[in-house]
Amino acid sequence: MTYDITITFKPLHEAMSSLHAYICRQSHKKLDLPAAWAAEVKARLEPQFAELLDELAINADWKLTFLLVHLSPAEDASGFAAWLRGQGAGELYERLAPYCSQFPKDMAAFRDLTASVFERWEEQYFRSVDREAIVRLGAVCRERRTALADADDLDKYVDETTNGLRFEPIDGLRELVLIPQMHFQPINVIFHFRRMTICYYAARIDLREDEFLSAHDFRIIRSLGERSRLKILRFLHGGPRSFIEIVRHLQLSKGITHDHIGKLRSAGLIHAHFEGETLTVYSLRKGALERMQAALKAYIES
Repeated sequence: MTYDITITFKPLHEAMSSLHAYICRQSHKKLDLPAAWAAEVKARLEPQFAELLDELAINADWKLTFLLVHLSPAEDASGFAAWLRGQGAGELYERLAPYCSQFPKDMAAFRDLTASVFERWEEQYFRSVDREAIVRLGAVCRERRTALADADDLDKYVDETTNGLRFEPIDGLRELVLIPQMHFQPINVIFHFRRMTICYYAARIDLREDEFLSAHDFRIIRSLGERSRLKILRFLHGGPRSFIEIVRHLQLSKGITHDHIGKLRSAGLIHAHFEGETLTVYSLRKGALERMQAALKAYIES
């Protein structure tokens, strides 16, 4: 591994994750959040703000928002908004230039809109989020920092932390930033900025109080109950495969194959190999099957 690993967390990161979860409407059914979460949140928002969020898109400007959140010294959403408002358009260009070459058409307008969105999101939703989630995410970050200091195999460390991601060394990549998140789990969010890749990874936090299997362990079991997914796992046992190779092997449509792969990725049963933001191949994550068997056995015998 030729790049450094940084693991960090502050409440601002989860404010970003929650905003991303709300805006990504097509992902709502895939998240661990309650099915009615988005509708319940929308009912609490001022109509004009809800309409504004409905118009936001996951585009180049949104990607820059993730970068600014990382570069900001602020700890929370309101602090981030205040920091942004204190930055001149020229200052923001200078901050962003080492990481990208595409900028908003009107930097000042982008700054003001972003600051307003975070201020209003904090006031109307995020300040009411269960603080236990923030505490747990901070604890996950500290545990992973300790594990990083003791890690002999950094590829294995990243794999265990992110539930199956592999980030291949590429020209110019100097730093991988890992940020635990809860709102968008079990999905990971990955953006590459020249010398840095930022990954918001699913922390696999379960705030339920029942004694059933964790949401993550139950997801693994459910993901295996489908013929095509078992075929994918068997196919990957032969070595890393590209998406197109898996499509051809299953002889299914790209859309259906993508859905099956997504279920296996969310369960952590396969590795997803990235070069920057580009997902190149998938491979079998054998250890996940063994951990699933142990978790199921422990639940049954408890």
